[in-house]
Amino acid sequence: MNERSQMTITVARVELREILPCRELFLQENNFQIRYDACHARGWTDSYLLRSEDSVVGYGAIKGQERDGRDTVFEYFVVRPFRKYASDMFRQLIAKAGADYIECQSNDLLLSSMLFEFSTCVKSDVALFEDHAMTEHTVPGAAFRLRTKNDEVFDHRTEPVGDYVVEVNGEVVATGGFLCHYNAPFADLYMEVRKDYRRRGIGSFLLQELKKRCYLAGRVPAARCNIQNVASRTALLKAGLRVCGFMLLGTIAEERLQRTE
Repeated sequence: MNERSQMTITVARVELREILPCRELFLQENNFQIRYDACHARGWTDSYLLRSEDSVVGYGAIKGQERDGRDTVFEYFVVRPFRKYASDMFRQLIAKAGADYIECQSNDLLLSSMLFEFSTCVKSDVALFEDHAMTEHTVPGAAFRLRTKNDEVFDHRTEPVGDYVVEVNGEVVATGGFLCHYNAPFADLYMEVRKDYRRRGIGSFLLQELKKRCYLAGRVPAARCNIQNVASRTALLKAGLRVCGFMLLGTIAEERLQRTE
């Protein structure tokens, strides 16, 4: 009898609080921004605990491609002594949760390996960014400052109005800020530039200054953007960030769940 057949693994749906100790290990190992971290606190997830005999050896978390559904594995963690059984445990998680998809960050090595092992039709439409270098861009006549209640702000089409602005000739031509819905200490940078002031370096200048404010607030700047959004990607790179991963989505293939020896 081999070691695999001797080991008994159980998968049970539990309350969020029961996976949190194991999730702390997940966050320590994956020391980068977790895009869907806030899904747990917002009640958009189902939690599953993995046990071997009486010991907790990992967890899985399921969210929906649509918010009210629960069809996508988006977090999966197994403690290192049991990681050689990760594939078998993942099969059991899928069977218990009835998931149809795997969505993960490419820099999450464990779950991305499960994605490529058990799914097909893998695609990506979002790039993830981490801070890499400090820059000192300037834009003639442009000033970065906090937004005030008296500022006249242009209509925003893609991002919320930020707490900080770039002003040129007395006009607000860009706004931005950072959101703290990522796992600490990471924060999500965002910004929008008025249409008639784009392609002038305003976006990179704003992101550069937002990074500084982010660090002063005790946070580490991070960001994401659509792969097809060339302008935003260029601004992020010019502001000293770099691509650190991609959001991947795959469809679980039933034939790949069949165990082969």
